[in-house]
Amino acid sequence: AQFERDAVEFASRAVKFDLEGNPGPAAYYYREAAQALQSAMLSGSQVACISDKANEYLKRAEELVKLTSSTHLPVTSNAQQLQLDRAKFLLSQALDEDERDNYQDALELYTQAVELCLQARAATDDKTLHEKLTSIASQGLERAECMKVKLASSCGSGSTIIHPAPSAPMLEGARPPPGGGSSKASSTSVTTRLSSESAATSSSLSYPGPDGEHVGDIGNKLLVSGNEGYTREEIDVLRKTSLINGREYVPFLETDKRDRFAFKLPFCDPNGKLSLSPKQRASFSHWARLEELSHDPKIIEVVDCFSIRQTIVSDCSFVASLAVSGLYEKRFKKKIITSIIFPQNRQGQPVYNPCGKYTVKLNINGVPRKVVIDDYLPMGKNSEMLCSYSNNKNEFWVSLLEKAYMKVMGGYDFPGSNSNIDLHALTGWIPERVSLHGNADTPFDADALFNKLLDRHQRGDVLVTLATGELSEADAERSGLVPSHAYAMLDVRQVQGRRLFLLKNPWSHLRWKGRYSERDTTSWTPALAQALRYDPRNAAMFDNGVFWIDYDSVCHFFDVAYLNWNPGLFQYTYCTHRTWTAGTGPVKDLYNIGENPQFTLELSRSGCAVWILLTRHITDREDFANNREYICLLVYKNNGRKVYLPFDPPPYKDGVRINSPHYLCKMVVPQGGETRYTLVMSQYEKNNTIHYTLRAYSSCPFQLAPIKNPYKHVREEKHGAWTKETAGGCGNHPETYGRNPVYQVTLQSSHDQNQMLVSLKGPKQYQIGFDIVTVTVNNPSCSDFFARKGSGTFKSGFTVLELERVPAGVYNVIPSTFKPFQEGPFFLTVSATCPLKMSRIQ
Repeated sequence: AQFERDAVEFASRAVKFDLEGNPGPAAYYYREAAQALQSAMLSGSQVACISDKANEYLKRAEELVKLTSSTHLPVTSNAQQLQLDRAKFLLSQALDEDERDNYQDALELYTQAVELCLQARAATDDKTLHEKLTSIASQGLERAECMKVKLASSCGSGSTIIHPAPSAPMLEGARPPPGGGSSKASSTSVTTRLSSESAATSSSLSYPGPDGEHVGDIGNKLLVSGNEGYTREEIDVLRKTSLINGREYVPFLETDKRDRFAFKLPFCDPNGKLSLSPKQRASFSHWARLEELSHDPKIIEVVDCFSIRQTIVSDCSFVASLAVSGLYEKRFKKKIITSIIFPQNRQGQPVYNPCGKYTVKLNINGVPRKVVIDDYLPMGKNSEMLCSYSNNKNEFWVSLLEKAYMKVMGGYDFPGSNSNIDLHALTGWIPERVSLHGNADTPFDADALFNKLLDRHQRGDVLVTLATGELSEADAERSGLVPSHAYAMLDVRQVQGRRLFLLKNPWSHLRWKGRYSERDTTSWTPALAQALRYDPRNAAMFDNGVFWIDYDSVCHFFDVAYLNWNPGLFQYTYCTHRTWTAGTGPVKDLYNIGENPQFTLELSRSGCAVWILLTRHITDREDFANNREYICLLVYKNNGRKVYLPFDPPPYKDGVRINSPHYLCKMVVPQGGETRYTLVMSQYEKNNTIHYTLRAYSSCPFQLAPIKNPYKHVREEKHGAWTKETAGGCGNHPETYGRNPVYQVTLQSSHDQNQMLVSLKGPKQYQIGFDIVTVTVNNPSCSDFFARKGSGTFKSGFTVLELERVPAGVYNVIPSTFKPFQEGPFFLTVSATCPLKMSRIQ
């Protein structure tokens, strides 16, 4: 019955738009009505001629599609009508400010609405329009007078009212700042936002919840586990990475939802128009505003994944991300994508702004950021849109979200991305990359992945896209799949022993040709078609890019599954924003990771799940297009202490270094398991300074803190050498061991709780080590006294020993190779928490 009711509603809308001469929306709703009727038929509906009616709707939709293709016929709007629309919006914004007691802002908006109405009224002879303009002007004038009285009363009471000057729109044709935007990040604006009372907690900025709200908002499940403020270093990191592709994107605050959106003149982005891709430039005709593309523009009319269509912008992963997000909203009635577009009405729905200004909240470089755009969209020579759009040609959420994302990425000439990155930017959901072919270290478990997706996708815990890799021309033609292309996963089912995925090509055409495609009459039995509510005969009549495919074919033809998990699965979260400076430590993590950023993770209990997401900040499109920074996060069971050698102890969680901005490490701690871990950042090669965010999600409270370097005092031997006379070898060679160099270290301290770190670096072809021998201590009765300690197993080229609770006194350090007569240079470094002296005595 529900399918039949949906069909009636969609058909009514289709007929209405058809009669009004709006073929785009009419075709869209005819298709929706046909799909609803097909579902009703497969569910056993007894309505007469239901199949004929569905085919009739599909046929009419096809006629309308052929009539309009992707064109948006120019809309001729009366200038005074457009001014009326802007005046209405000014009035509505003024009423909002009025209710918030922002009298100065309200007065200005009321005044502008009145002025606009008077200008339009003087220029029109239309009696109806004249009356509407007069009515709005009267309302605005009446409220403006009230505002003046309230302002006078406030000033008379001795209070001081300070209001910022409103941001005026840039007039069309005016020149943007040199370089298309600010050439230098405004440290004041970012720092002020992060330091202000409304942004004082990291929860309010650095994590959007599953419903589009912030962690700090009342009723949200996630709690911040740790200090909620920003350190100076974190503010500096977020300030530096606010400048992206030459434009500044400040952190998004709650007050930005109530930004100034109404103006007398249409808003034009002061950063200018976005750069176009080569394919766009070849077909480009002009830029058009929403009012020129529709008689009744809306931002969102019906959130639907089937209406989204990619054109010639190379952002298939972004469009696939929009599709799975739209499907989630429609299915679970939770806002994760429509909640990020502003302005919004009081119900939280994005609304059309006749003044042309929109703000989009995107998660970029560690925090949600404010992206401001105008509503100019690129049009082709045949009046076709040269950006992604909705088949419902009155709604523009797809085009505006794409434009905001493309602006951050440097323009429509987008180098390409993947859905992990795109979905995280749109929703804040936790990105995970799963290779469908695995490797020697992590073989692919096809059954485990399918069972996980079957369970979690049905619950709404995960958004999924799939990506093909390189395909030969013959394979692409035979399969119907596009090489290196992203597909949205709309459904996953296990029916009658078959494992099937429902996928959507963002192009909205070109489908899979193999098993379980609409062409496969053998596999589609009547029972299977009814179970999946799918009619391959009807599907064959209309190629919308949606198709069923068996899981074995997915594993064969696709390379990667991109999963983005609902952070609401966890109760606690915490993040930190930091910098890893180039030149710190060795270029590669082959022998020493002691100078890599390290963190202690301490869980309040065992028997919990913890996910840690490492995100590298990217500020330049060239870096994004040719990402050469391969990152990884290692986990050690080292009781939260610093790790110096990459494989001693061996990592509890190792990983493959990947050139993606996001790296996810997942841990499930069993009952009775360890609760203190060491997290170590790792790169393949440390050539450049990187800024990053480390965020943990957990089902229990936890503490995440950087491991600081306690050693303030350092002495180095940079010119040490084992020579023919001094290369005595290790203690296994007593006849020559005494020839080794000896360095005497004096710890100058008044207590016995000192720490000392000794490291030795030599030729990597030698196994090297050292001994520490106590000469004398200030407190002979100290319980931590030792006569001799060794660096352990001799290691190739590098070894290190860290000692805690070392009594003040004098010690000899004896570096050696494992075998005698192995000549070569060495570097000896001794660090301590107290002042020290070091000298060579032999």
